[in-house]
Amino acid sequence: MLLELRVGNLSEALSGRQWDQPAIAQQFLCRVGYYHQHGMGPGDRVFVHFGNTLELFADLLAIWHLGGCAVPIDTRLTPFEIEILAKAAAPRFALQLGAMDSSVHNLLDGVGATVLDSRAAGESVAAPPLPPSGLILDGDALILFTSGSTGSPKGVVHTHRSLRAQWMTLRHSLGLDAYRRTLCLLPTHFGHGLICNCLFPWLSGQDLVLAPAGSVTAISNLGRLIDEHRITFMSSVPPIWRLALKTALPARNGTLQRVFCGSAPLSAHLWRQIRAWSGTPDVCNAYGITETASWLAGTTVGTIEPEDGLIGVPWGGVITIMKDATTDRPLADGEQCRSGEAGFVWVNTPALMRGYLGRDDLTARVVCQGWFATGDIGLVDDRGWLYLRGRERDEINRGGTKIYPADVESVVERFDGVEDVCCFALDDPLYGQALGMAVVLVRRDDDTLRALHAWMRQHLATFQLPSRSYVLDTIPRTSRGKLNRDTVAAACAALVPQELGPRSSGAA
Repeated sequence: MLLELRVGNLSEALSGRQWDQPAIAQQFLCRVGYYHQHGMGPGDRVFVHFGNTLELFADLLAIWHLGGCAVPIDTRLTPFEIEILAKAAAPRFALQLGAMDSSVHNLLDGVGATVLDSRAAGESVAAPPLPPSGLILDGDALILFTSGSTGSPKGVVHTHRSLRAQWMTLRHSLGLDAYRRTLCLLPTHFGHGLICNCLFPWLSGQDLVLAPAGSVTAISNLGRLIDEHRITFMSSVPPIWRLALKTALPARNGTLQRVFCGSAPLSAHLWRQIRAWSGTPDVCNAYGITETASWLAGTTVGTIEPEDGLIGVPWGGVITIMKDATTDRPLADGEQCRSGEAGFVWVNTPALMRGYLGRDDLTARVVCQGWFATGDIGLVDDRGWLYLRGRERDEINRGGTKIYPADVESVVERFDGVEDVCCFALDDPLYGQALGMAVVLVRRDDDTLRALHAWMRQHLATFQLPSRSYVLDTIPRTSRGKLNRDTVAAACAALVPQELGPRSSGAA
């Protein structure tokens, strides 16, 4: 059933391993037979403890054919974190490449999961005849954990229906021509990397080239990899591009047609830099959320001049801006924002998740009659283009004045001496909240600090100037390239603030 979609060829950029379509079909048949012999069947949840490999994609096809639900696991998680996810998801099987760490193996045994070796499965002889497909359109296909590996897990559950709705929508909205040779540098345990960057083109018959997630070697040789593998499309995140722009020579052969950047805000400054490096004007700021199977909208509308916060038009869904984000009443009974007025971003899409795994309470807080409250603050202008201002939970209220950290970051990032920046909320006895800033600088000398301060005073309103600033070696980010502002604030709490220039009330 799935192979009727005529999957593309697979290859690994650094190892040189390749599977063409006949090899993929053979790997699929071997795995279906092997896993079926070990009892895998409809409704089984299957942890997959590896990513960005050829084996992952053959395993996905096999799991889905047998009616199972794949649960990709972040390979960086500790045994403690894996145990928390295992207790929440209750997997019946866990797949590993080769031997598994004994502590992880033991904890999976403790929750009743059978550990199987994916490589052994691929080398087995498929048991004829092929077991009938157990795939059900409304059955669970994928669970992606977006948070809670050390606390209360939040697993996003997608069905085959929601995933197929996403891929059909993207084919209709974006076409396939630019995706003939797609490169993935992103982790495949979350929606951007797996659902959109990989499965959208690959299940549409386009070739997929995989690099180890976040590999410094791959990023610093990005131009060479694009040339060697004739890459026509890639999607990534701002932190990867910051590193590539510093370390990688541009591609020379002109094969790259389209570039997406998502999962974190893309400033106009970085946007222009990516255009110049990639050699294509078709650089898209893509907006996506795991709960909506990632990509929702983007700047694929004619000639675009980069702007901070610009997203563009929805792809197959509907976006509306409301005065609030409550799910206590129908959305139609709420107050919609005027054109150009900032408010809460709601979306309606056929690719919406089934819900959060075992957390109907969390699902009810964000889903109302098919509408999803994204948690983002944004506006839609009179052209119907979406702009994002930031996350609802990131909004800082300084004595009644709202500050959006992304607005400040987009300005600071344009200063030549800044490599990375993150703004966050501070407690303030007078104003309730104030703005803190962590920054990574090319040089830490006094001249750079004074110049940065002057730049900020020139380009930011007084109320947007940070009350305390910290100079760090690196700013911690998630494997998805996202900022956790609370984590950055905690890292700065033990440090002495840096004086960037003359002090003024509420300013750095």
